[in-house]
Amino acid sequence: MKEKLRAHSTVISIFIVLLAVVFSLGYKTGEYNVSHTALVSGIDHKTSVQNVDFDAFWKAWTILNEKYVPTTSSSTPTDQEKVWGAIQGLAASTGDPYTVFFPPVEAKAFDEQISGAFEGVGMEVDVKDSVLTVIAPLKDTPAYKAGIKAGDKLIGIDKKSTQGISTPDAIKKIKGKKGTTVTFTILREGNSDPIEISVVRDVITVPAMKIETSGDVFIIRMYSFSAQSADEFRKALRQFVESGKTKLVLDLRGNPGGYLEAAVDMASWFLPSGKVIVSEESKNLKFSQEYRSKGYNIFSDQLKFAILIDGGSASASEILAGALSDYDKAILVGKKSYGKGSVQELVPITPETSLKVTIAKWLTPKGHSISKNGIDPQIEVELDVEKFKKTGEDTQLKRAIEELNK
Repeated sequence: MKEKLRAHSTVISIFIVLLAVVFSLGYKTGEYNVSHTALVSGIDHKTSVQNVDFDAFWKAWTILNEKYVPTTSSSTPTDQEKVWGAIQGLAASTGDPYTVFFPPVEAKAFDEQISGAFEGVGMEVDVKDSVLTVIAPLKDTPAYKAGIKAGDKLIGIDKKSTQGISTPDAIKKIKGKKGTTVTFTILREGNSDPIEISVVRDVITVPAMKIETSGDVFIIRMYSFSAQSADEFRKALRQFVESGKTKLVLDLRGNPGGYLEAAVDMASWFLPSGKVIVSEESKNLKFSQEYRSKGYNIFSDQLKFAILIDGGSASASEILAGALSDYDKAILVGKKSYGKGSVQELVPITPETSLKVTIAKWLTPKGHSISKNGIDPQIEVELDVEKFKKTGEDTQLKRAIEELNK
């Protein structure tokens, strides 16, 4: 895969090595009547792990081979499928919902998802506090139009419980052919009873950004951080400068993030060269990488600038908002952000499979852990959904404009 999920160039191989150890040690013991030759091809048999007993693994493998009887709704997995399942369990043992192994079918689906070429409902989901949760519906997608909201807890998909489901499995159930319908059972804050929302799938085109004005306020609504977002943001800022307007609002509500590079480049328009935008802290503090401003810094400290955030603002959105808030370049208005402050890298395991592994966490310039706390706005404002539906009045945007007009 040519495009990486992030700018980090480190290749993480610990899980590959660990899995290799599992199979090489099992092969060496020779205690069970299972042929492991195909499993250990190309593995360094000199690799070893201290104080780990793999006998239980191979015993379970043998018992499944000897005793398992498929039910009417399932079939006997092949040896290769059991290997994929073992790696999925290895990834799941971290307890981190973002560390996931993709077998061939899922790997292909994930590639399609991040490339934007997929059919589905158009929303970002994640397992948060053991519950499948909507990070944000993407603007003007079927999920958005059907009324699904950031923070909705998806307790059922097509009448089947999502308890214990992984994010990749949920995505697989949600995606589907254009024109087909998927029904969600939702727990929503403020509703005592679950609600059901049916969504008709469509071809999803992830929107980039939209420009609006309100009096002397220039508004940039940004829906994702794609590979093209930095260039599009530069063009939007040029329009802002040429408009002669003096106040700027950047709307990151419902923006689930994306490319780290885009967030760094965008922050650089407001910060001097060398200022830390975000730092990455890896396992056991082994390294801490800092991403610094490129120093475009074309705006003075007198710029009146507000950023709108909410529970659907995640990842790169939080990096940008957190940095500009920490340096007092912008005031944050809205609701607390999602809290997706960890770094994933997609590592090929075989030509058809991959492992998405969390390798670091993000900290704002002042050392604030995005993943642990999210980003709090200086001015907390609830969006009055009913008023917005009836009159189009955006209470959060209105409050931001009021602040800029002071």
